[in-house]
Amino acid sequence: MPGWLRKGIALFIAAFALFYIFTRPEDAAAAVKGFFGAFDPIVKFFQSLIP
Repeated sequence: MPGWLRKGIALFIAAFALFYIFTRPEDAAAAVKGFFGAFDPIVKFFQSLIP
């Protein structure tokens, strides 16, 4: 993939993320909570292994 295309895609994703954060902050926060909430079962599993 050419470098200019990769930079363009990264710029588009960053611009979309900023637009989403500023126009729908509650939904953006819920999406981040959902993403990090997926790691809770893994953390609980490793915590259960520690006596």
